[in-house]
Amino acid sequence: MNRYLQYMYSYPHKTAYRQLENVNLRDYFFNLEGEGHSLYLHLPFCESKCGYCNLFSVTGCNRIQISDYVEAVLRQIRQYREIMPGSTSFGDFTIGGGTPLLLEEEQIERIFEAVERDMPMSSGRKTIIETAPNQTGREKAELLKKLGVTRVSMGIQSFDDGELKWLGRNHDSRRAREAAGLLAGAGFECVNFDFIYGLPAQTAASLVHSLKTALAFEPDEIFLYPLYIKHGVRLELEGSKGLLDPDHAYALYQRGSGYLKENGYTQISMRRFVRKKSGRTGEGSMVYGKSLLPEFSECGLKSALSLGCGGRSYLGRLHTCTPYRTTRSAALEEIGRYQQTEDFFPVTNGILLSDEEIKRRYVIKHLLILPGISKQAYQNAFQADLLEDFPVIRDWVRLGWLQEGYDSQGCGDTGPQDGGVRCTGHDRIGLTEEGLGLSDYIGPQLISEDIKGKMLEWERENA
Repeated sequence: MNRYLQYMYSYPHKTAYRQLENVNLRDYFFNLEGEGHSLYLHLPFCESKCGYCNLFSVTGCNRIQISDYVEAVLRQIRQYREIMPGSTSFGDFTIGGGTPLLLEEEQIERIFEAVERDMPMSSGRKTIIETAPNQTGREKAELLKKLGVTRVSMGIQSFDDGELKWLGRNHDSRRAREAAGLLAGAGFECVNFDFIYGLPAQTAASLVHSLKTALAFEPDEIFLYPLYIKHGVRLELEGSKGLLDPDHAYALYQRGSGYLKENGYTQISMRRFVRKKSGRTGEGSMVYGKSLLPEFSECGLKSALSLGCGGRSYLGRLHTCTPYRTTRSAALEEIGRYQQTEDFFPVTNGILLSDEEIKRRYVIKHLLILPGISKQAYQNAFQADLLEDFPVIRDWVRLGWLQEGYDSQGCGDTGPQDGGVRCTGHDRIGLTEEGLGLSDYIGPQLISEDIKGKMLEWERENA
């Protein structure tokens, strides 16, 4: 069995999106009524392109090009403000990329000022930003703290210089340690470091060395990502894809996840590990109930609004995004079109989800993250029985990949309410330890035949 089929960070994948006609965001903004929605800004600029990266990002852009992009973002924000429902409240604001801190401080401040002025943000919102070691200096760290950023996620990937070079990272281990120290000492509520495993020459010892180095900075969270080499990336062009061994990757996963759990981290998903106790105060403590797991909360039904070029908006049935581009030239063309846009409301690329696809999205969003999915919450959301709609879940329980009656001890019979649902351990189905390591196999089994067909069609057309 190949455990590494696909990372299901969202559903459906952007390769299933197609050209849309006569679709306008004005008709879907009602989905933003109320609280709990997300705001995302995509900044697609990088200093260099990593060997495994297939994200919507470009290198080699100068200050004027980036400034023109920022101006387009500010125009988009002003347009969206005009029709935003009066009850809208965004509970979190995420800036991703690309490498957002490649922007100059003045550009970053202008974006934050515009969002604060024109977007309805909740008073207790979370503000999250991604960064890389070369762009993480003291001045920008202090600026982010001043602007109210609560979580900073930095892609380190490895503290081994040989592994960094093979991956095509543009920093070395010394710079990564300096940046980690800056973030650890800046007082953010949450600091996260990302690492990659599964490199052909990587060993359990080298992975543990990287994690041990990271733990010295006491990060609140660590994400462990298996290495995927997707179509069009540099490592594929160099012929490295054939060097990947899923059994080798899984052995590294077992050693890395085991090491983190041995050293005070709780595993929340295949990738996410949360520090049980933190030296930081307040929300940075990351302590979730008795079992240190998060309480059940519904996800996948709230809406998200994206700013910029390359990010996705989820507005009810409508999912929309810039056409998926993997080459620099194609991405630059999309960025150019975005910067020239006068009316940001017409939708030209995306997908309108059927009832079945909405159910699949809901199951994928809950099942692959602990404490799992609530059968009662599913019943309330869709007036349907979870196990009748998805009988494969029973098979996974029999195989030992899922556990019925999953109990995190953080939400019991007298536990919290969520969306009218009293969630109990007896009501939930969650991944076992074995199932966590199979997430990238389990998730793809939930993709519908229609979406699989669209994804394969995209692969053939872009081969």
